[in-house]
Amino acid sequence: MKKLFATLGAVLAAGPALAHHPLNGAPMETFAHGVFSGIGHPVLGFDHLFFIALVGIAAIYTGRAMLAPAGFIGGMLIGTIMMSAGIALPAVETMIVGSLLVLGYIVASGRALALTPALALFAIAGLFHGSAFGGTIAEQEASIGGGVMIGYLLGLGVTQYLIALGAGWVAKNLWNATEATAMPARLAGAVVGGMGVLLAMEQIEGAAFAALGLG
Repeated sequence: MKKLFATLGAVLAAGPALAHHPLNGAPMETFAHGVFSGIGHPVLGFDHLFFIALVGIAAIYTGRAMLAPAGFIGGMLIGTIMMSAGIALPAVETMIVGSLLVLGYIVASGRALALTPALALFAIAGLFHGSAFGGTIAEQEASIGGGVMIGYLLGLGVTQYLIALGAGWVAKNLWNATEATAMPARLAGAVVGGMGVLLAMEQIEGAAFAALGLG
């Protein structure tokens, strides 16, 4: 257990350094630039990467492994578009942490979600993850062309969908975790939940320092 949390700590420490603009700050001017940026953001942000992988694992126990992740992808794309249009959701980072904790707990407990609750949970989480992506692209580019945005959304959606399907395939075929109670799947849930705990502690610490005027 100590090794698990030590590994998570190292991942979290590396996250801010890696989660930069995939084009290294270069302006996005073409459709291809948008696609490349969309591919890079979920891969470089470990909180998003771990969550979408767990979505794929949880999805195989709904009986619709290819459909269920679409709930997250749809919500994520809507959240990205909303934020890019200036419609911000409240407490985005807190809700992202909450999504890690909730889905991590569900999978770690060995519970299988029915399709409808899974779609609802994934879609709600997707809105907030997407809002974070939208905020990132808005910070990088004050005004981008329609082709760039379409490319960004395409890269973002396809990449995350493939990550989800790949994680589900690994869990089912390589880990032989065909049931929600299988230990490899539950350990994956524990890892993601553990990341959520560490991120929550980081947020609480930041808020405490800010309240004391030390931030």
